[in-house]
Parts: sequence; C-alpha cells; structure tokens
Amino acid sequence: MADLKHNWTTFYISDEMHTKYPELIKLILNTESMDDDERQYWFDIMPSMTDSQIDRLYNILETEKKKLEDLEVKYQKEIKALNEKHLIEWQEFQMKKAKDKVKQAQAKDAAADDSDPDDVLKMLNDM
Repeated sequence: MADLKHNWTTFYISDEMHTKYPELIKLILNTESMDDDERQYWFDIMPSMTDSQIDRLYNILETEKKKLEDLEVKYQKEIKALNEKHLIEWQEFQMKKAKDKVKQAQAKDAAADDSDPDDVLKMLNDM
C-alpha cells in the first residue's frame, strides 16, 4: 500500500494501482469535482473495477479537465477585453476631468484679467 500526500491529505493507494494508472491517479488528485473522501473512495475501489470502468473514469476526468481549461482560456480572454474597455473608459473620464480643471482655471484667469485697474492699485496700496 502506497501513501500519497496531496494538499495536506494522505491517500492510501494500492501499489499495483499506483504503478498501473499513474495518470488516472493524477487526474483524481487534481479534479475539482471531488472532495478528499471521494478521492479515497475511488482509490479504494480501483482494484475491483474492470478495465472498461477504469477507462470510463479516466475519460470522464480527462474531459472535465479539458473543458475547465477551455473555459479558463475563454474567460481570461473576456476578462482581458473587459479590462481594456474599462481602462479606456477610465482614461476618457480622467481626460474629461483634466479638461474641466483647465477650463475652470482659464475662466478664473479670464475673470482676473477683467478686473478694474483701480482694484489692482488698491490691492497694491493695501500691502
């Protein structure tokens, strides 16, 4: 009997199964559709399973793995597209905000330019 540690859990697998089905064992250990008790259950019944049952289990887990990988790629592309879209929107928002500040400063400067020369002399005298 072989002891196999995976994610802080020890699994017990017959030496024969460990030697005969290393890829299947790897799939069982890494599947997200099983908890540790279910993994151990499959390791326990593997010696009594027929070859066709072993093949079926392997195919199911391999298909699951491939579909999850495909979904990961698809969603990574969608996330990247959304991030790019939001970045552009954020840059446009920041640019609009900066333009508004420039307009406010220009309006303030224009208002200061329109001041009465007597007011400027009065400010100088008050100093």
